[in-house]
Amino acid sequence: MSLRQFSTSTRSSAFKLPWFSQQLQKFSKQLEAQPELSEKPAPKDTSSSLIQPTAKPLPIPTQTHTSHSYSTAWFKISHKKLNDLGRQIAHKPIDSAILQMQFSEKRASKRIKSTLVLARDHAIAKGLDRHNLVVNQAYVNRGTPDKRIDIKGRMRTGIKQHPQSRLKILLTPHPSISQQKDQKWMKILNKTRSPGVLDSNLLLTKNHEEMPTPGQLDTSAIFNADKAARNAAQEAVVKVIKDGGPAAVATLSLPESILGGLSEKKNETARQGAAELISAIVAGGQFTPVEPYLLLSTQHDVFGALLEAFADKSNAVRDAAVKAVEDFVAVMNNWATAFILPPLLEQIRTAGKWQIKTGGLAVLNKLVVSVPDQMARLMPDCMPVLAEVMWDTKSDVKKAARSSLKKLCSLVNNKDIEKFIPALQECLINPVEKVPTTIQVLAATTFVSEVDSPTLALMEPLLSRGLAERQTALRRKTAVIIDNMSTLVDNERIVRPFLPKLLPGLIKIEESVADPEARSVVNRAIKKLRQVGSVPENSDGTDLPPIKTIELNHVVDVLVAALKNTGDSLAKADDCFVAYIARLGQELSNARCGEETEWTSALVQLISLQLNAVDPASVNSQAKAVVKELLEKTSADDAEVEHVFPDEEEGEDLCNCTFSLAYGAKILLNTATLRLKRGHRYGLLGRNGTGKSTLMRAIVNGQVEGFPSPDEVRTFYVEHDIDGSEEDTTVVQFVQADKRIEADEAEIRQGLATVGFSEERQDESIGSLSGGWKMKLALARAILFKADILLLDEPTNHLDVLNVQWIIDYLTSLTHCTSIIVSHDSEFLNKTITDVIYLSKFKIKRYPGNLENFAKLVPEAKSFFEIAASEEYKFILPEPPMLEGVKTKEKSLLKMRKVNFQYPTAKVQQLFDITLQVSLSSRVAVLGPNGAGKSTLVKLLIGDIEPNISGEVWKHPNLVIGYVAQHAFHHIDNHLDKTPLEYMLWRYQTGEDLEEMMKETRQITEEEAEKMKNGSVVIIEGQKRYIEEIVGRKKLKQSYEYECGFKGMSSADNMWFSRDELVKRGFEKKVMEVDTREAQRLGMMRPLVRKEIEKHFEDFGLESEFTTHNTMRGLSGGQKVKVVLGAATWRKPHVICLDEPTNYLDRESLAALIEALKVFGGGVLIITHNREFSESICSEVWAMRDGYLEASGHNWASQGKTKIEKKDDEEDKFDALGNKIVSEKKQARLNASELRKKKKERMALKKKGIDVDDMEEFDDI
Repeated sequence: MSLRQFSTSTRSSAFKLPWFSQQLQKFSKQLEAQPELSEKPAPKDTSSSLIQPTAKPLPIPTQTHTSHSYSTAWFKISHKKLNDLGRQIAHKPIDSAILQMQFSEKRASKRIKSTLVLARDHAIAKGLDRHNLVVNQAYVNRGTPDKRIDIKGRMRTGIKQHPQSRLKILLTPHPSISQQKDQKWMKILNKTRSPGVLDSNLLLTKNHEEMPTPGQLDTSAIFNADKAARNAAQEAVVKVIKDGGPAAVATLSLPESILGGLSEKKNETARQGAAELISAIVAGGQFTPVEPYLLLSTQHDVFGALLEAFADKSNAVRDAAVKAVEDFVAVMNNWATAFILPPLLEQIRTAGKWQIKTGGLAVLNKLVVSVPDQMARLMPDCMPVLAEVMWDTKSDVKKAARSSLKKLCSLVNNKDIEKFIPALQECLINPVEKVPTTIQVLAATTFVSEVDSPTLALMEPLLSRGLAERQTALRRKTAVIIDNMSTLVDNERIVRPFLPKLLPGLIKIEESVADPEARSVVNRAIKKLRQVGSVPENSDGTDLPPIKTIELNHVVDVLVAALKNTGDSLAKADDCFVAYIARLGQELSNARCGEETEWTSALVQLISLQLNAVDPASVNSQAKAVVKELLEKTSADDAEVEHVFPDEEEGEDLCNCTFSLAYGAKILLNTATLRLKRGHRYGLLGRNGTGKSTLMRAIVNGQVEGFPSPDEVRTFYVEHDIDGSEEDTTVVQFVQADKRIEADEAEIRQGLATVGFSEERQDESIGSLSGGWKMKLALARAILFKADILLLDEPTNHLDVLNVQWIIDYLTSLTHCTSIIVSHDSEFLNKTITDVIYLSKFKIKRYPGNLENFAKLVPEAKSFFEIAASEEYKFILPEPPMLEGVKTKEKSLLKMRKVNFQYPTAKVQQLFDITLQVSLSSRVAVLGPNGAGKSTLVKLLIGDIEPNISGEVWKHPNLVIGYVAQHAFHHIDNHLDKTPLEYMLWRYQTGEDLEEMMKETRQITEEEAEKMKNGSVVIIEGQKRYIEEIVGRKKLKQSYEYECGFKGMSSADNMWFSRDELVKRGFEKKVMEVDTREAQRLGMMRPLVRKEIEKHFEDFGLESEFTTHNTMRGLSGGQKVKVVLGAATWRKPHVICLDEPTNYLDRESLAALIEALKVFGGGVLIITHNREFSESICSEVWAMRDGYLEASGHNWASQGKTKIEKKDDEEDKFDALGNKIVSEKKQARLNASELRKKKKERMALKKKGIDVDDMEEFDDI
């Protein structure tokens, strides 16, 4: 029921009283005899008005009183109770007083209510406004006591009757508090300002006659009049603001008036009118002049008062306040969001009344819609508050908070976590159940999109909770997520708000977690956060200095100077309007917004209002000039300086696209731009693992967003390897099998001839081609494909000097074809490329010119071309164990004598009369042109193939060789879906190298099996025995003898046979198996456990994260080479043989490998075309020319005596199960003099009769 309905019903009920007719007749007679009540005229005052200099101040309404009384003699009511209730309703509006008495059950209240209704009706009859009536007093005027009426009950004294007593009600049309403040402010102005000064500060329009007069602009009507009068007054205020601008707002004291109206706790109409005035100003399009005074005034918190009005007891006031806030939020300056958000969030978090919280959340939703960009920027401030309010005890608040969370999360536009947003919201609602599963999913997610403030704000509660979990696995995965996301953060300003919440948790885990691998993951995340957030090593992120910002005083000084330059001499630093513009400029600068259009849209309208009185005709151009000067002088100066080069507009664009790229769980590129011109040759540079080969593969597979389709641009990827399944295919057949090449056999043969293939070589099998010829074959396919873009990944791999020059000449001759080249050959790139595409910090940067020009622009890139060792980046090769019978490093371990060899499918012989040897001191470089037989020679040496014409190859029985093939990846091609750890566990599961056991030379052929069957017969004492297995080995002079078990007989019947005899019987490969097993045993097995394998790969620069958690398919070429190197050296080889090791290693890794090989204690054989690499290691050269070997620099004849010294501090040894083998140190053998001395001591003791036979010190005599 409304107040109007309530008063009407009360009045109608009053007419039913039995005495009412008599009282009404009496009142009518008094009314006729008295003059009509009216307001007294306002006193004359010659002071100036706020609107016109010559006008009078606003009139102060006179207080007109009306009273009514009637006898209480017949109602038996205590005077004390009546007086108490009268004091309660004093100074309250008449309707409120009636409402209060209505809900009281006391008889006295009902009587006072009836009296109030009657008094109100009398006042209305006198022409007074009932809505402006206030109960001034309500009391009992006692008469003389007459008698006491005794009644039953507890009150035995009864009630004294006073027949002459009267209940007095005094009503007053009282001015509101806002009117009183207005009148007080007018009196102060009239005393302190002269009419002339007041007129010059108003800065109103010239047409003063069009403006409302003081009589028309009745400010009291805004807060106290009925709705029609209130609307009219609001329109008048809007017109004054429109004509007068900001100066009119200041002189009208509008913020004070609005705040005063909202503070009228006893006047509902005033509060409602104040809120409606703001909505009227917004509707009239005049909020911009008012905005600074409402949002930035420190003395008048209008916004806070509006938020408090959300909990007003009146629905009308509540609705008006909510509408006012929503209205001005929709039209306010976008960059002012930062001013109102802190008080809004504080009210949402701490308000005592739930209506304020729900109303504040509604305003938050409105901000998300009206200013989404600003709310996204400020989302880190909002999320903690919403996370707290979601657990409010009031269900309405909880429901509103969850709805606001959903709306706020719509600002997150990170594609990687879009599908996880509902799950992240559930983590805030139900963290116990949802956090573990969500972390599991996110840890397996590949992040490629840039991580901004909204993304981190949404993720931070989950990450903080994940770091606090008890399970090590969950904490580790949380660290992985932090590490992955930190990689994609653009600058420290984004991550800085979250450092105090994440970094201390990571540091705590690093100090407490027991798992070393998990600790290393956490340590990596800490390093990444420190790097991105610029956090010192001794800080946990909670004590960081504030980020450098633009000082407000500096912005104010620049703004005031710029305004005065336009002729605005009244601009002052302490002016509210100027201060507001400066605050907006500060906000723009601190947000690193450098776009002039954004500054113009934010500030030009406000500056135009400030300059309107100076020169209205040119105000817009002047305002833009002020904005430009403000932008130039206050922009942040800590932005990264980047080289920007104009693209050649004359050339044809083949590609111009922006994209992101990832491989596995690793982010490679983030919103990178690739632009390619026809005829240019681009060198693609970057460290190992930055995604060079992956980018080219993604281009070919159509995985680069925006890259032209194959119908528009023909792109060909020049493979650097050929599948082993095609070894028997001829060269011509191989090209014909490529469905992309639309050419007949004649055209194919002609294309092959252009790259050097003779007719005979065109008919040879793929398997007979060397690595260099295979690369030329790949280039021939690209020529026949007629590509627009050639993608060449390490094109000089396996090429000799002549063929490298040929490919340089060929690529530079292509004028209509664009090339993208990845190569570690700096000389080749410098002669070939026209531009450099540099992959750095997940971006693509283009630099014109060759490598020399690039090195000048990017000095740190010199490390890509120089082989220089680094103290921080090293490879460590395991030291080889001692070999039985090998006392010096020059003793031969491998020998070849008069070896001749020819591939079965080849038409000519490959090797002729090769004789050589290898020792522990060998440092050999095998050099020669493509097809000279270098790789064939090494394969014969290590036993991959055997001499098939003549000659023999001998090696020490216990020798272990570590071999990396020319096509290094063939070692792992069948295991790409395994992690390096799983690959090592598979390869060495039996303690032996399964790859070596699976070689063709280790497989027993049918002929060998037949020979073994015949040779297994042994006749002993006329009885035939059959050798079943070789079970052991022992030393026999300069060779070995082997223990053999017989079929169907016990081990007691085993016999020993010499090596030569078993070889004659056909058991050579079985003997080799035993030798390999014994060699491994003598080298002592390394524990095949995760910790040891991770440590081994870390010695080759491969982090444990890649070793344990990344499949080899997702590793870069350089990382795969490190896996192959690590796997080849796991058994601590005595000789390391590397075929083209420089093909996929960057310069840093190459330098580390060189240094490791220099200090390696075993022999080294290297096949390479990289002279710089070979000369830095090798002192001996094997030059291969047409199948013949020319050795130089060797020391075979001198046979120096570099003695192998056994180290006392040998590393720990383990058995196959990982148990440590404790071996006692043997005492050093005595020399001759020491031995003679001991003998003399022994003889002397014997002469004295002492028994020395049991004394340990004489055991070695």
